[in-house]
Amino acid sequence: MNEQIYMQRCLQLALNAQGRTFPNPLVGSVIVHDGKIIGEGFHKRAGEPHAEVMAINSVRDKSLLKHSTLYVNLEPCSHYGKTPPCADLIIKWQIPRVVIATKDTSAKVSGRGIEKLKSAGIDVTVGVLEKQARWLNRRFFTFHEKKRPYVILKWAQTADGFIDPLRQSKERRSIAISSKFAHSLVHKWRAAENSILVGTNTVINDDPQLTVRQWFGQNPMRICIDDKSRIPKDSKIFDSQAPTICLKDAKYKDIELLLDYLYRKNIQSVMVEGGAMVLNEFLRKNIWDEIRIFFVKSLFLHGLKAPKVENGRIVFSAQLANEFLFVILPEHETYFTDIPFNDLNFL
Repeated sequence: MNEQIYMQRCLQLALNAQGRTFPNPLVGSVIVHDGKIIGEGFHKRAGEPHAEVMAINSVRDKSLLKHSTLYVNLEPCSHYGKTPPCADLIIKWQIPRVVIATKDTSAKVSGRGIEKLKSAGIDVTVGVLEKQARWLNRRFFTFHEKKRPYVILKWAQTADGFIDPLRQSKERRSIAISSKFAHSLVHKWRAAENSILVGTNTVINDDPQLTVRQWFGQNPMRICIDDKSRIPKDSKIFDSQAPTICLKDAKYKDIELLLDYLYRKNIQSVMVEGGAMVLNEFLRKNIWDEIRIFFVKSLFLHGLKAPKVENGRIVFSAQLANEFLFVILPEHETYFTDIPFNDLNFL
């Protein structure tokens, strides 16, 4: 039971850097001596020290390391990148036991860190809170295992099933459906993702900024599909607040080709914010990893119909200010079945 408590602390620490470590994963580490945490740390951003380094450096009395256990939510790296291998550092300080939540399945590591530790005589345990650890780094694992970004579909819809009303004018403006609290939450979500994707009509009708303004964090890459060059050049997505990729080639209307393009651009995650045509195409091809829907109490009576989700199951629900939030995973995705999805911050 104590092992789970220490590993849970690793996950909490790792989450502090959400959205800032790409292309690296989120990693936290704690060092325990005689039932007491004597050091802890997390990876803050790519190029900076890894979690194990931060944890070891935080220990005041380094002589205790020879009698301690290091906990980490992802297999320690075994290769030289922007920083030296963490496995070598653990061996150097003669830490006798290491507990790892899950193996790093990326090509650069893929079990070699674990083998290096074992070869040095270190007692290695793998699999403590493995599902929670894989959920935390689901973007990283999807990117390396499925060779595409992690796909989140997001929209807000009225009680009568519309995502946009019938527009009475050609004025470019976003019509708010959900509450200010929900808007702030969406900005928090944006800060956690590599990119945001929208279609032509969304940019033309709403002129969105697609940036993080109501939360602290980095702006994601803005991606739009405009194969007929209809998007006005003065649209807000072309301002200097964040980089934008506007795809003009009609082939990128094909979801598989689009995701392959993003994969080759080293983009690990994409949040699809509309419009209906783009969302429905992901649903039609059944290529998505997570759906987040705000259901509000208001009625439009007429307008643009909300997408319909098939082959999905609700894993999280919450009542917010004036709406309900539902998080849906694919029905075939049973790996995360028993994870307690009860913390809004864990999304």
